[in-house]
Amino acid sequence: MGSNRIRLGIHGAAGRMGRRLIALGSEDPALEVVAAIEQPGHVEIGKDAGVLAGMSAIGVPVASEMTGSPQVIIDFSEPAGAIQLVDRCLAQTLPLVLATTGLTTEQRERVQQAAKQIPIVWAPSMSLAVNLTMKLAALAGAHLKDYGPGADVEIIERHHRFKEDAPSGTALRFGELIAEQMGQTLHVHGREGRPGQRTRQEIGYHALRAGDNPGEHTIVFGMMGETIELTVKATNRDCYALGALAAAKFVVGKAPGVYGMSDVLGL
Repeated sequence: MGSNRIRLGIHGAAGRMGRRLIALGSEDPALEVVAAIEQPGHVEIGKDAGVLAGMSAIGVPVASEMTGSPQVIIDFSEPAGAIQLVDRCLAQTLPLVLATTGLTTEQRERVQQAAKQIPIVWAPSMSLAVNLTMKLAALAGAHLKDYGPGADVEIIERHHRFKEDAPSGTALRFGELIAEQMGQTLHVHGREGRPGQRTRQEIGYHALRAGDNPGEHTIVFGMMGETIELTVKATNRDCYALGALAAAKFVVGKAPGVYGMSDVLGL
């Protein structure tokens, strides 16, 4: 294999996203998958990562330790494992693409501290379409901030039944970006009973979990007499995997710090 290819490690390799990263990363001429990492005791440890991803063997077994001297790691796992990986990357001065969501405040602070010493691409969504829609949502918020009758913002997100955190990290990021423009101070998660009339200071979030939906977000700007809706949908997970692979290429050789997908994609 060519020595100029970036050596890539994938953490959470046996998961749905991990398998797609192995498949698509193995097809990318700029990358070489050299490590497929899972938690100790995982049932898939020892299996060839390529076979696990539905391909022919690539000679990289799923393992609980890092193999193959990767130059960058992509993480799609769960919060506790992701933070363990952050510490491992820090010890080996490895760049990291962190796509795991649902981190606690303390865990998020750990990532920020680590980024003082290693470069980290950290984003709730690796999708080009999602990140472009975030730009559009922020633009809409900026123009509606001082709109006379006022604009109400509601965020509806749909994901597969297996997703463990709600609302999605992407939905929360949409809310943060809009609040930065419009000044909302309340983030309301669902409604029931008699909460009273809606205030101008809130953003509402609604999380749906059904079937195998890989991800869908709708941002509603509701006004008197008209409505703007921005909707972005994934039809499979490849959009997230391809974005993460682009982030891995981007972050190698970068200075320590936190980078977003807007940096990777030049948005």
